[in-house]
Amino acid sequence: MEMQNITLSVPKAILYKAKRVALEKHTSLSGLLTQALTEIVESTETYDVARRRQTTLLEQGLDLGTGGASGWSREDLHAR
Repeated sequence: MEMQNITLSVPKAILYKAKRVALEKHTSLSGLLTQALTEIVESTETYDVARRRQTTLLEQGLDLGTGGASGWSREDLHAR
């Protein structure tokens, strides 16, 4: 995979904590950020696939076994 360098502006307090997290995980700060960005991208892609699948199902509709006709009236459903 081809790599690209980037420049980030991060508050010093966050940078300090992120360096400690990277050290605890035995990785570099670059590796930690790459992992976090990869997880964000993958979860977004997974969500988009699921959203498209569900949108298609909603547009097609589901067979509820009624053949498009209901065997009840509004009055039947709301009778007390």
